Amino acid sequence: MQRDPHDMDSASALAALQWQVELGADEAILDAPVNRYEAVETKSAVAPAATPQPVANAQPEAADAVQAARMAASSADSLPDLAEAMAAYEHCELKRGARNFVFSDGNLAARVMIIGEAPGRDEDLQGKPFVGRAGQLLDRMFAAIGMDRASADANAALYITNILPWRPPQNRDPSAEEIAMMLPFVGRHVELAAPDILVLMGNISCGAILGRKGITRLRGNWTEAMGRPCLPMFHPAYLLRNPAAKREAWADLLDLQARLRDG
Repeated sequence: MQRDPHDMDSASALAALQWQVELGADEAILDAPVNRYEAVETKSAVAPAATPQPVANAQPEAADAVQAARMAASSADSLPDLAEAMAAYEHCELKRGARNFVFSDGNLAARVMIIGEAPGRDEDLQGKPFVGRAGQLLDRMFAAIGMDRASADANAALYITNILPWRPPQNRDPSAEEIAMMLPFVGRHVELAAPDILVLMGNISCGAILGRKGITRLRGNWTEAMGRPCLPMFHPAYLLRNPAAKREAWADLLDLQARLRDG
């Protein structure tokens, strides 16, 4: 008997489902279509819909969360103190769903500090930034100009962190509220690490620190933020999806190398 090409064994079905979850799917589709108009009419006949009530004090609560972050960040006198203050911060809901707190990696004395976006799956599992496929590409990129997060030489070393220390569900983009409450910690992180140069990886970090997005326009153009020279660059995850952009990334790396060499 010829097999229906639409039939799928249980292993294949499970693999397909896992793939959809990794892509961010969070709602199943029924086998049979549903008449939504009929569903609305039936619901209305049973009971009138409740009038949505505005959330009381939503804006003040967000402001309180940012103020609490400012107070916690300003009280930290060292990087270990800052890591402890961030890990204890209770206002960011991402903390509830993350497996690990991801603070930083690399040489604390490095002249270059890389600021990425947020931990992904591998980073959440290991508790370190940039350790998945994108992180492996980042390591290869900087190794091409003689730089390494494990180097003991501050001139050749990297110090790496993210805007957010907790993984957003399904690797979604961080919300404006989540970024706002983490920015005081990022600012204090930069102050305590005291790098010579910041490298902003991707749109999220550029939007958070520079207040601008559009990485294809921003990349390769030196600017200044937090009292330091900043170089926006394509995020390695973007380069994995768009290999043709590696040419621009290589030009940015050479520009960074020259800037470090010239002091």
